[in-house]
Amino acid sequence: MKSLAMLTLLAGAMCVASGCETPGYTAGEDARNIQRNMNYDLRETTDDWNFLWLQEKPSRLTAWNVK
Repeated sequence: MKSLAMLTLLAGAMCVASGCETPGYTAGEDARNIQRNMNYDLRETTDDWNFLWLQEKPSRLTAWNVK
C-alpha cells in the first residue's frame, strides 16, 4: 500500500512539474520576435502614412516581405 501511494504521489508530481512551466522560446529568441514584429508594424505604419498623404499609388498590398 505504501508503494502504491508513493507511486501515485510520484506520478502526480511528474504531471505537475512538466507542462507550461518551460518557456517555448529563449530570451534572445523572444526579443528577436518582438523586434521583428515591431519592425513590420513600423513599415506598415509608414505605408499607411504615405497612403494617407497620397504619396503613392492606392493599393491594399504592402511592398514589404511579411512572413
